[in-house]
Formats: sequence, structure tokens, C-alpha cells
Amino acid sequence: MEKPFASRDWTLYGLVCLALVLIVLTMYQIDRQWLKLSEMQAALAEQAQAMRELRGLASSGALTAQTQNAQPGSVAPAFQRAHAATKLPDYAPGDWSVEAFGTNLKTITPLVSTDAYASNVQSYVQESLITRNPDTLAWEGLIAKSWTVSEDGLTIAFELRDDVTFSDGQPLTADDVVFSFNFIMTEAIQAPRERAYLQKIQSVKAEGKYRVVFTYKEPYFEALSLAGGMNILPKHFYEPYLKEPQKFNESKGLLLGSGPYKLADPNSWTPDRGNVELVRNERYWGDVQPAYNRILWKIIQNDSARLTTYRNGDIDSYSARASEYKQLQNDAQIQAKSQSFEYMPPVVGYSYIGWNQLRGGKPTRFADKRVRQAMSYLTDTGRIIKDVFLGYAEPAVSPFGNASKQHDATLQPYQANLDKAKALLKDAGYEDRNQDGVLEDKTGQPFEFKLTYFQANEDTSRMVLLLKDLYAKAGVKLVPFPQEWPVMLENLDKKDFDAITLGWTSSIETDLYQAFHSSQAVSKGDNFIGYQNPELDKLIDAARRTVDEGKRMPLWQQAERILYEDQPYTFLMRRKSLLFVDKRIRNLQMTKLGLNLGSLPLENYVPLAQQKYTQ
Repeated sequence: MEKPFASRDWTLYGLVCLALVLIVLTMYQIDRQWLKLSEMQAALAEQAQAMRELRGLASSGALTAQTQNAQPGSVAPAFQRAHAATKLPDYAPGDWSVEAFGTNLKTITPLVSTDAYASNVQSYVQESLITRNPDTLAWEGLIAKSWTVSEDGLTIAFELRDDVTFSDGQPLTADDVVFSFNFIMTEAIQAPRERAYLQKIQSVKAEGKYRVVFTYKEPYFEALSLAGGMNILPKHFYEPYLKEPQKFNESKGLLLGSGPYKLADPNSWTPDRGNVELVRNERYWGDVQPAYNRILWKIIQNDSARLTTYRNGDIDSYSARASEYKQLQNDAQIQAKSQSFEYMPPVVGYSYIGWNQLRGGKPTRFADKRVRQAMSYLTDTGRIIKDVFLGYAEPAVSPFGNASKQHDATLQPYQANLDKAKALLKDAGYEDRNQDGVLEDKTGQPFEFKLTYFQANEDTSRMVLLLKDLYAKAGVKLVPFPQEWPVMLENLDKKDFDAITLGWTSSIETDLYQAFHSSQAVSKGDNFIGYQNPELDKLIDAARRTVDEGKRMPLWQQAERILYEDQPYTFLMRRKSLLFVDKRIRNLQMTKLGLNLGSLPLENYVPLAQQKYTQ
């Protein structure tokens, strides 16, 4: 039975309808809000994508000029030369930088590695607080934007940029600087060379997120360089290895930093890969992005093979041997494709023969200064330079270059003198007792030793054969002992060699501590020949804590005179650079630090028409 609507029913019906209308309106409003939110999210996504594209373009260098024009004066001094390169008419981002190493690398892990090749790779990946201006040699801020030095020189406070990130996106802060110091100073970490220098620092403390303070135990002439030049290790990446230090010490490719390039996988590189390849750090914080997409080093141990590879255009430069340099200057194909540079680098290193004085805990024949002096008189450096290096070198007197303020100009290179050498050896107890042409000591042991050298270097091989003949004239038997680079470094760390020929890189002012101070004749230390002279130690210590240059230089010169007398090394030569660089590489310039090829921040590029690699 149906019931008719009463007025009360109509009222209730109206209320229900009104509620339904309100619900519909509310739902419509919510839909509109969701639609608006979706539109906002889409817009944000588009903006994010646009920002990613902008970053991608900026990282490739395409927007560098526009960005700098939009923000005049924003380029930090350290990046101004690189920024100037982006203004050149033919500047273009892209392509690869491809070079060659003449040896296999044992490891590229920081601190664990000990050779210049690994340091070269690391320089593209890890950065320091400050860097040198190649034109003025003055220090400029890199990660640090400013710094102050206390009047007594014992405290240096750095203010860091707040926009620096590591290649994995984590911010670089003062905590990372503190960690880097503490990590190196941890005895379980294989970093004796770095600890030897950093032990002058009493503490490194963070005073805020972007302020770090170095406090020294005593004055040190390179205090700013030491603190500011330390590579910054990302704490979040390396800290776990404090619990497993041996895992770090045995690692081959643990490399992460804030630099313009990175390993595609910071844990990935191993020696069996051969080549070393870095890719662009798309998060690089620098005021100018480098042009190259990748940095590649090919391992080509044979000199002739490297030249062929350069001829074919598969590497960008070739460091010529003296014996082939003139011929290559007249080589039409090489000249057509090359820019050539012949120069003595301002901070050129030196080559030497190191005489191991302590082996297996026992003194060797080279512990006798008279023997070392005799070997230097037998080593006809002038003839080596003339016959092997065709005059493209100058004799080295000591670790200090001839133009250095540290050098005593009255010291002249040891001149070949067979009679002096024989007299010194006889005075040391060496005579040809059985008339076989070889000297013997008082116990009848022949004067015979192995000279270790890098097997793939043809010029060194020629030099060793020449030395074998020169030494034989005095009755000294040299046995050539070529080795692969990783094996040679391992034996160096163990001090397992008779004598070795190698080279040291150099700097504007050379600190003798690392190679010649008695305290560094320790396991894996760089005084691997076991040389000790307390008088020299005192002079080195005094020079290092003398900040006044006018007072410091006479101390270095006194130290040099002791080295000259003691001849712990037979100092050989400083070689000219004889370099051919592919014409596609632009903006090559000579600076007070030498040619700017590969110098950081990167200033070189390849014009678009000459580029060969697309990614």
C-alpha cells in the first residue's frame, strides 16, 4: 500500500537532495584539485626534465658562455683561464681526450698508489682546497673560496664553497676535509708517504659545515701548500674501510671525488682492464665545465707501438724519444697532423741511479760513501746525454734544478774520471785479486750488482748497456735487470734491489724530507735506499720550519752540498720535453708550469668539425 508524501517527507527529501548536490559539488571540487595537482606535478616534472637537460648541456659546455654572460663576474679565479677558452671562436664541447701510458698500472686507489701515472688519473677525479695559478704561481681557491693564516703561521682557516658535491651527489663539507686527514693518519692505512708530511699538522677541525681549521705543531715553510693541497676524500665512501683497512690497502680502483671526471663505477677498475677510462661528472660543481666527454689512457708499453698509434690518430699526443725527434720533425705525415713542442719544463723532474745501502737489514757495499762517489765518477753523464739523449737534456747536480733558489751555483756535475773512481774503490778495499778483470772485496766477493730498470723504456735500456761498458773499465760488473712496472714498484717497497734507475717529479720548491730524511727509511717509505745522515736530517728539519725564504734557502744549499758529497743517488739528468700533439687539440699554451695540455681546470678542446667521438 502506497503512502502519500506528507510535508515532513518533502522536507526530508529536500534535505537529501541538497546533501547529494553538496556531495557532487565537493567531488567536483576535489576532482578539480586533483586535476590542478596533477597539472602542477606535470609542470614540475617538465621543469625537472628541463633542468636535467640544462645541466646536461652545461656539463657538455654548450651553455657555459650563456651562463657566464648571464652572471658576469661569477667565475672564480681558478676557472678564468678555462672560461676564456670557452669564448674562443671555434670552441666546442664534446669528443674524448685519448693519451697513452707506457706501463701497466698496479692500482689507482689514492694513497695506496705510488707512481705518477696513478696520480695523473686521480687528479681528474679528486680535488684539493686550493690550486696554483699557472701564470703567476700564486695560490687560488678551488674548493676553498678564501682562507686566513695566523700571524705565527701555525693556524690556517679555510672557508669552503657551499656548492661543491662529490660525483655521487653527496655534498662536500668540512667533515670530509677532517676525515681525509684522519684517514691518512690512521696507521693501518697504507699511506706512509702522506703521513710523513702531514705529521707536522697537530689537528684538523671543522668549525661549522663549511669552515675547517688546520693547526700545525710548528712552523712549516709549505704549510699552506700542505693543507690546501691535500686531496679531499669523501667520508661516506672511504670511511667503511677504517673497519677493513687491509681491504683498502689491497684495492686496485677505489676512486671517488669531486672532480670533473669520475670512474663509471668508483669500485670497478682493476689492472686486468688495462686501459683507464674516466667519464664526465655530470654533477660537477665547477664554474666552467670541461669540454671532453671522456678521458682515456691506453696502455701501450712499446715506444714504437705508441708512435704508430699516434700516427693513426688513435692517441692525441706522442712524447718522442731523442733518437727519433729530428727524424719526426722531417716526417711529412707527422708534421701535417701535429703541433710540436721542445722545451725544458719549469718544474722538470730528474732521473737518477739509487744505490741501496741497506738490504735485508744488512749494509751493502753502497753503504760506503767512497763506493757511491766512485760510481758517480764512472757514470759519464755527459756521454749519456750526448749518445743516448742526443743533447736534449741537462746534467742534474742534485734534486734542485739549476734555476732554483735552493741550488748552490758553485756545485758542478760530477765529471767522468776513471782514475778517481779506481782510487776511491781501492781505498774502499776493492782490487782485482784474481786477475779476472773484476774487482773483489777483501773477502774475495766480486763487485757485481744488478741494476733494476723499467723494461719497456728503450732509452733506459740503451743507457744501461752503456753504463755496463763504462763500469767494466773499472772492474765493476753491472748485470742489467729489466722488470715490469708493477713488479719494480713492489720490489722498491720491499727495498729488494741492488741499485735502481728511476726519476722523481719536481716542484717549485723541493722538500728533501720524503726521499732523503733518515726517518723515511722505513717500510714503504720513499727513502728506499736506506740512506741516513744525521747532519742532513737536522738541516732538512731546520729548513722545513723556516718560513722566511731568505733564511731558508741557505739551509737548502747546505743540505745540497751534503748530498753532493754523499752521492746517495748518482744524479743523472733533466730531460727536455719533445712533444707532438694532434692539431685537433686547441688552446695549447706555455705557462710557468709548462705546457697546459691536460692541466686542470681543463683548458683544451676540439673544434666540432674535428671531433671523432660522439659520446
